[in-house]
Amino acid sequence: MKIAVISDTHVESLSNIPDPILMKLAEVDLIVHAGDFTKGTVLDELRTIGEVKAVYGNMDSSELKRMLPSKELFTANGKMIGLTHGSGGPWGIAERIRPMFDDVDIIIYGHSHEPYSKVIRGSLLFNPGPAKYYYGLLTIEEEVRAEVVRI
Repeated sequence: MKIAVISDTHVESLSNIPDPILMKLAEVDLIVHAGDFTKGTVLDELRTIGEVKAVYGNMDSSELKRMLPSKELFTANGKMIGLTHGSGGPWGIAERIRPMFDDVDIIIYGHSHEPYSKVIRGSLLFNPGPAKYYYGLLTIEEEVRAEVVRI
């Protein structure tokens, strides 16, 4: 299973997302957005491309905050995944987020605008970085492969 992960889009429309990211979103089994869309139209447009899992971020509209959770748990190809945006300063954010989810294989987050991929206490913490410059790709088979792609 292939999952494209984006975060911190901060745009009015998907037309403001770089083409290499849009092309990758159309090729995967699942799209995950870790918050800070800013506008609900971006979520609507993502849903026309494929299945979407998403949470709201601190910069999102009140409309999005009513529609989306602040954190979510879901399973993808047998792996339990926690999803949240994150908060506070970028320093130590992975360590602050890790305790939010018990017994998960992967934790996806955003907020810091810094790509990150590291196993902490048995869970892969993965931040794709801001979708102006990066996207993440998770390949979930028997093993999990995580890649941050700079465009």
